Amino acid sequence: MASIVALIDYGSGNLRSAEKALARAAREAGLPHEILVTANPEDVARAERIVLPGVGAFADCMSGLSRLDGMIAALNEAVIARGHPFLGICVGMQLMADVGREFGDHPGLGWIEGEVVRIAPNDPALKIPHMGWNELKVAHAHPLLVDAGANAHAYFVHSFEFRAKNKGHVLATTDYSGTINAAIGRDNLAGTQFHPEKSQAVGLALLKNFLTWSP
Repeated sequence: MASIVALIDYGSGNLRSAEKALARAAREAGLPHEILVTANPEDVARAERIVLPGVGAFADCMSGLSRLDGMIAALNEAVIARGHPFLGICVGMQLMADVGREFGDHPGLGWIEGEVVRIAPNDPALKIPHMGWNELKVAHAHPLLVDAGANAHAYFVHSFEFRAKNKGHVLATTDYSGTINAAIGRDNLAGTQFHPEKSQAVGLALLKNFLTWSP
């Protein structure tokens, strides 16, 4: 029987690309996972793994998630209370923070202590958003990053970053005239600021790792 990977549809994610990448990762790894795009909290409750994508402003994404009746409660139950593996992508990762400071202060899910703030490169000539391929630097060994060795590059598109209060929760960084946190995690929670679904071999390897991860 296929285990369900719930890909949350709350109007703020590149769902088709993420769905295709997860399905390819499962197929190539020989895993019997069903990738289910859903806005139904009941699907989250029965899922083995949960993926939260996100594109756009923090407040808009949090508002979209809140508008799905019962979804935040279902996420808290499945991810925090029951410990199911969770992957946040881009703003989906940022929503794990305590607060997002884009166009005012907005509460997040509060799963990992920290704040989401605007990128401030040391070189003012660098453009925001930070967009394109950048090298990943693993800060703390993690099962999702076992294949992100030297010269691993991933694809980024963002103007804000997650600053974790606990440096031990920073899994990987990148450099954009200053250090930017590229992956955050603790326990059964993990998130990437980059887009694994757009990061070719590196992203596909991370998704395969997520599908077999047993925190």
